[in-house]
Order: sequence, then C-alpha cells, then structure tokens
Amino acid sequence: MPEQPPGGYQALFESRWPHLCNPHVRALAWLLDAPDLLDPASPHWENRIASLGPVSAATAGWLAALEQNPAPLLAALGNKHYSRLGLYAEKLMAFYFSEQGQLHAHGLQVRADRTDTIGEFDFLLNEGDHLIHIEFATKFYLLDANSTSADFNGLIGPNLADSLGAKMRKIFEKQLSLASHPAAQALLPLPVARAQALVKGWLFYPDGVMPMQGITQQHCHGFWMTQTQAQDLPQQQYAIMPRLQWLAPLKTRDSIDQPQLLAALQDAAAPIMVAALRKVGDWLVEERRGFVVPDDWRAQAARRREEGVLP
Repeated sequence: MPEQPPGGYQALFESRWPHLCNPHVRALAWLLDAPDLLDPASPHWENRIASLGPVSAATAGWLAALEQNPAPLLAALGNKHYSRLGLYAEKLMAFYFSEQGQLHAHGLQVRADRTDTIGEFDFLLNEGDHLIHIEFATKFYLLDANSTSADFNGLIGPNLADSLGAKMRKIFEKQLSLASHPAAQALLPLPVARAQALVKGWLFYPDGVMPMQGITQQHCHGFWMTQTQAQDLPQQQYAIMPRLQWLAPLKTRDSIDQPQLLAALQDAAAPIMVAALRKVGDWLVEERRGFVVPDDWRAQAARRREEGVLP
C-alpha cells in the first residue's frame, strides 16, 4: 500500500471532529471542512471556483449540536434511499445553506416548455441584493498513470464513465452560464452576480501523490491498486466502504481482517473502496483509503478512450 504523509487528512479530521460519530453529521462536517479539490486561486479556473473557507466556531458548535440531536438533519434527508452519492451530498449542503439563511433555491429546473429542460441550478444563494449561482460536485477520480494528458482527462472515475477534465468542461461551458438564458431570467427575482463551481472530493494515485497545477495542494487523497497488488496489503483491520460513506473518513465498530478482505475482493468485477482502520477508544477510525480495481482496469480505460466514452 503506497505511503501517505504522516497523519494525512484522516488524522487531521479526527483531531478536529473526534466527537462526531453520526455518519450523516460526519459527512456534512467533511463537506464543510475538507480542502477544496480545485485550487480557487489557480489561474487555470479563471476565478470560477467557489470556496466555503474555514469552518467558523459558530458552525463547529452547530455541528456539535447536530451530533447530540440529529433530528433536524434526518428530517431534511427524509426517508428516501439515496442511490446517488452526489444527490445525498447535495441534500446535506442544501440543509446547511438553509440553516445559514442563505438558500434561495435548490435544484431549480429551467424549462423552455413542458417537455424541454434547459438545465438546473444546483444552488441559488442569497447575497444582499443579488443571488449567487453555485454548481456543486463531489467527485472521486483515479489517476491513470499511462495518461500524459495535461487537461485532467487522466483523472478518471472508477466506473470509467467520466473524467475530471470532461466534468469541469461541462460545468464551465454549459452549467455556469445557465443564468444568462432567457428562460432562466424569467425565474430569477434578483440578478445573479456570479456563478462558480464548488468541488469537493478525493483523488487516488497508484504511486504516491502527483502535484498538479489547478489541484489544491492539500486535497484529500488515497491510493489505488489492482487485485493482484492487494495481496500484499498489510495485516490490520479493514472495512469495505459503502458508496454513501465515501465522503468523510470512516468511523465504525465493524471491521474485517486482511484474509477476509482479500476473500471479498477476489474476482470483483468493479473497483471497491476500502479503508484501513486504527483503533481509537471504542471506535475504529479510517487511517487511509483506496480503490482496489480489477487487474485489467487500465486496459478497460484504454478501450473506453478508443470507443470515445472517455476523452
């Protein structure tokens, strides 16, 4: 397993939020606390990347209160089973923006007519006498070391369906211009002063972290390895991470050992995210994380590029 810097983000998160155990509250805390995936100061993004900034003492206190009484958050999430991690993260952020008194609209669809949808505003936030348009994304990408692309297409999703480059082109070229469409302007009671992307996530590397222009230096990161390479994972406690728990560092009381992990990974047809755990009091907390992918994952990525599915 590739080494990460001593402590890493997981240790930092645990030191800041040791009192948070509810998985929904931890996920919300991660969304607010985690470094931006994309560097807002990089000229690459032309001032079109939003940042929440440091978590304030008031927000930290609010999160601590939610841990003690998560009922308002659970009510906002509802009884729906979330199959899409992005939608779950959006609901968490909508709750936060609403509680902060900022939320004007979430998921506002813009239609030319009843059958023609132009687009959707992820978030419209109140700011004085105008609105802010925020496109929100939580993304998980693996660096294909065979790629020499300089436009982030070498960072590809574990399911081989998209890349960071393709995602940001879609956001910049289509989604952030939505407020200028006549059909959108008819829905907006106030002018949109700016439109920006808020992007959180984790990047995964096969051979240690690779600095990249436009990526925040302190971004959350992990490893990826093939099923064959996973045979060399050290003896310790692990967890296979359900998709809805990919956001925050895992905190659990359940684990499996290395032989059980290898048995679960054997012949898996799709990438699986695993967490290596360490004991902290009565809990097991995430020490590092990564994807274990089929041995032919890179070959599958190459075929996807040939087919035009990946850029």
